[in-house]
Amino acid sequence: MTKTTDFPAGGYRYIRGLFQYSGGVAALDGHELVRARFREPLPMAEAFAAVEAHLAAIGRPTTAFAHCELRSAEPFTDQGFVDFNRQYVTTLERWGIYRDGVNPVARTNVCPAYGKPAEPSMFAFCYTVPAEPGRPPGFMLAGGGDARPGSAPYAERIVRYGEISPDALREKVRFVFDAMEARLTALGFGWRDAVFSQAYTVRDIGALVGEELAARGAMAGGLVWHFARPPVLGLEFEMDVCGVGRELVL
Repeated sequence: MTKTTDFPAGGYRYIRGLFQYSGGVAALDGHELVRARFREPLPMAEAFAAVEAHLAAIGRPTTAFAHCELRSAEPFTDQGFVDFNRQYVTTLERWGIYRDGVNPVARTNVCPAYGKPAEPSMFAFCYTVPAEPGRPPGFMLAGGGDARPGSAPYAERIVRYGEISPDALREKVRFVFDAMEARLTALGFGWRDAVFSQAYTVRDIGALVGEELAARGAMAGGLVWHFARPPVLGLEFEMDVCGVGRELVL
């Protein structure tokens, strides 16, 4: 089973992933996760400033930043995604989070089909606070799409690349479900602990929601379907899972 790594400076642990994001986070003992959503997605520079100001206002360090949900106008090419991520982590490095190619912050980055942002923006973020007595720690999984792990180009790793038939979409949804379940297990949780799940696709998955998600336990807390594309060209379906017990809108 995948092991997690503690990030004591932030009050959370994470599933080690790629340089741009971890596979998911969960609060350490004595802490809990809070999810904050902006009323409207903010451009990245403005969003990071707002996050920093919010954390300072509640007496939390920037290292408490544990997860974010981003929005981009269009899916990236492979190289474009790398270039974006290299720029993205510079703020996390300044905040004392990203070091030596290791990034504990989990992330989802998707591309709305409607209401596209003029530039990459932040929709929501999670951070740790000292836990109140009796409150669960909470977790948040990073977004995971229909591509197998590895360093090969996405076109070589995407499940049923270029196919959007009902059968191909079913295989993609199953693949992503299994990836989310593995991340839940790594963090020590299960579907019963999810507050809600989020799906990101512009394809018609309506016929699959019952059989491939609800029947397998992924919708106990409901499913939020964002009509959005995953962040890289060729990907068709993405999910993340929220187990955070407190949420606010900024």
